[in-house]
Amino acid sequence: MSTDTPNAESKPPKLSAVEKIKDESRFLLGTIGTELVEPSDHFNKDNLQLLKFHGTYQQDDRDLRAQAKKAGGGKAFSMMVRCRIPGGRMTSDQLLAQLDICDQLGNATLKITTRQTLQIHGILKSDLQKTIRRINDMQLSTLAACGDVNRNIMCCPAKRVGSVHADLEKLTDELTFALAPQTPAYHELWLTDDETGEKTLQGGGEVVEPLYGPRYLPRKFKIGIALPEDNCIDIYTQDIGFLAVVRNDKIIGYNVLVGGGMGTTPSAKKTFPALGKRMAFVAPEQAVEVAKAILKVQRDYGNREDRKVARMKYLVANWGVEKFRRAVEEYFGGPLADCTEDDVTEFDDHMGWQEQGDGKWSYGLNIENGRLYDNENHQLKACLRAICHQFKTELRMTGHQSIIVTDIDPADKDKLISIIKEHRVPTTEETSTVRRWSIACVALPTCGLAITESERRLPTIIDQLEQPLAKLGLDKERFTLRMTGCPNGCARPYNADLALVGKAKDKYTVFAGGGWLGHRLAYVYKDLVSDDTVIDELVGIFAAFKANREGNESLGDFCARVGREDLETLAATAPRP
Repeated sequence: MSTDTPNAESKPPKLSAVEKIKDESRFLLGTIGTELVEPSDHFNKDNLQLLKFHGTYQQDDRDLRAQAKKAGGGKAFSMMVRCRIPGGRMTSDQLLAQLDICDQLGNATLKITTRQTLQIHGILKSDLQKTIRRINDMQLSTLAACGDVNRNIMCCPAKRVGSVHADLEKLTDELTFALAPQTPAYHELWLTDDETGEKTLQGGGEVVEPLYGPRYLPRKFKIGIALPEDNCIDIYTQDIGFLAVVRNDKIIGYNVLVGGGMGTTPSAKKTFPALGKRMAFVAPEQAVEVAKAILKVQRDYGNREDRKVARMKYLVANWGVEKFRRAVEEYFGGPLADCTEDDVTEFDDHMGWQEQGDGKWSYGLNIENGRLYDNENHQLKACLRAICHQFKTELRMTGHQSIIVTDIDPADKDKLISIIKEHRVPTTEETSTVRRWSIACVALPTCGLAITESERRLPTIIDQLEQPLAKLGLDKERFTLRMTGCPNGCARPYNADLALVGKAKDKYTVFAGGGWLGHRLAYVYKDLVSDDTVIDELVGIFAAFKANREGNESLGDFCARVGREDLETLAATAPRP
């Protein structure tokens, strides 16, 4: 160990409450089994921390809180269950089975997340084991979809012939396997018929978690894999980003980025959003072991006293990327090469028709905010059921909460579109550009951290923006608009062209100056903007952009160039549509 790298064993950390829960959990077993067979409708606080590792959060419907209190009752508890779906790839049968679960056991909706996976809301505690077992029966898992471990790995979802995309998908699967928790607690709790709740782990001296150890990681951990010409998974927001370096249509290695992360707590100045830093170049055969080495550095040196600053981005920021790299090299067991010049240059959302290179086509269907539901206006679930039954093909979810139907014969293209239209679902071609490039987190009513609306509010905001954008001639302009109900940043707002982040009741912080490439942080344009003035503030930015842009400058580039003060002045004086 080099002299300027801290020794992980030199000073025992003062553990946070969550660290103690993990340490005493018997590798995530806790007393979950006992609580599963008890009649209570909710879990105790210690088990709530452990359940995250198993892929589930306890929630309550906040719309019903006041009503329940008035009636003298408690909270309307339920569980959210999230899958681990590497790279967002799943079969038609798997999606059909997920839709069945959401209809039979959930709240009749399914949510595509910003990490290319699915989550079901409204699962009762009494149905939790049944739900997780059914997910495993369809050859999927919920293990490590949440918690202080490596979570669902993102990868470009485009289906393409050739070794490049095949290698991206291969690395995704290899990393998923290599970085998965090994505890038998998951199988014992959810996949066996023993309902006594008296399970124990008999290690017999065996190392149960050789990679994670009994405390797992200090905080959540995220990985993404992308191409320079297609940063569709927002590689700079990941704890580890693998950016493929391609020469002569072959991946020769990856530029590794470290230390990205979106969450922040505005009241705690020590917290901040961060973009990944370019650390080193690795050959394909080194990628998995380097990922393990990075994870181990975070495991051993990440902050276990204060969860607000426990993400790896704070370790990278405190040490600097060079010192961090030296520690990674020591765990890896050898020196790493410097990054090549390759960096992100484009972003393809893979919506609409795209050729796969094998004579077949994929169709990216925009799903607003990732929510799959049926109502009197349109039937998204029924539409996808019909597509799955008709084509029986592979489906891929995107980092923008949408879905790609693959392997469509040219002769069947009209048939697919007709199914979409029959269910009154807007095609991607009928979707406005601003709506297509927007994403929102769940927020109210189920997220316990939400301060404001997000998923339920963004569609009406876009309704009110479409006409002003058309009048300004900006209706075809590509820019990212993202919205979250709190500063935790689940919809990656801090590197978007524009973003609305919940700050107080019915008030948002407006961010500007990021960009659709995702490699620049936005700045706070205005704070505590009331909900009823959000539209006016955004239209002012658009008007300033229209009147003052240079050449083909993007909205994010324009906002970054002029800066906050000048943008505010320009927005106040620009002609409004």
